[in-house]
Amino acid sequence: MKRKLAAVFLIIAAILFLASTGCKKDSPSPTGPVDTTGGDVVVRKPNIYIYPRVKEVVSIKLEFPLGGAVIESSPAYLGEWRVVVEPAGKIDNKYDYLFYESKTPDAYQYNSGWIVCKDSLPIFLRANLSESGFNGREINDFIEYWVPRLINYPYCIVYPQYASDIDKIIELKISASPDNILRLFYVIKGSANREISLCKPVIPKFKREGFVVAEWGVILK
Repeated sequence: MKRKLAAVFLIIAAILFLASTGCKKDSPSPTGPVDTTGGDVVVRKPNIYIYPRVKEVVSIKLEFPLGGAVIESSPAYLGEWRVVVEPAGKIDNKYDYLFYESKTPDAYQYNSGWIVCKDSLPIFLRANLSESGFNGREINDFIEYWVPRLINYPYCIVYPQYASDIDKIIELKISASPDNILRLFYVIKGSANREISLCKPVIPKFKREGFVVAEWGVILK
C-alpha cells in the first residue's frame, strides 16, 4: 500500500512539474535576407552563344542533377542539340544562339546580390554583364529583351548565379571541349523598397579566349 501511494505521489509530482515549466519556444531567427529557396522555378530565356575556333559540328546536352526538364527550346531540343557553328557564332546558318527554358528546383543562392533602382537598371545590367565577360552583342540581346520586363517595381533585388551555382542544377555538356565557358543567371525579385541587407557578390574572372561558350538567363521571383 505504501509503495502504491509513493508511486501515485511521484506521478502527481511529475505532472505538476511539467505543467509549471510548459513548452519553450525557439528563439526568433536573426534578421537577414528572406529565404526564398524551395519549390520549383522556371529559368527563362537562357541564350547559349557558341564561338568555336573553326567551323565545326557541336553537340550540346543539358542535364539536371537535381531534377528538371526543358519546357521550351529553339531550335528544338530533342535530348541534345547537334548543330554546325561558325567562329562568329552563327548556328546552322540561321540562329545567333540556342534558346531554351527549363523548370528546375530552386536551389540557387540568395545570400549575395544587389538592390537596383528601376531607373538605374539598364546602366547597371550593361556594366555588370560587361564586367562578367559578355560581349556587346550578347549584352544588347539581354538589355533589349529583359529591361522592358523588369520595370514594374521601384527596385529590383538581383541575385547573380555564376557557373559554380548553375552547374549544380543545370549541367552544360559540350563536345569539342570549349576553352572557356561563361554562365550567368540572374534571379530577380521586384521590391517596393530597398530595406534588405545583402553580401556584395564577387564576380569570377573570365578570359574570353579560344573556343568560347557564353550563356545568360533569368529567374523571376
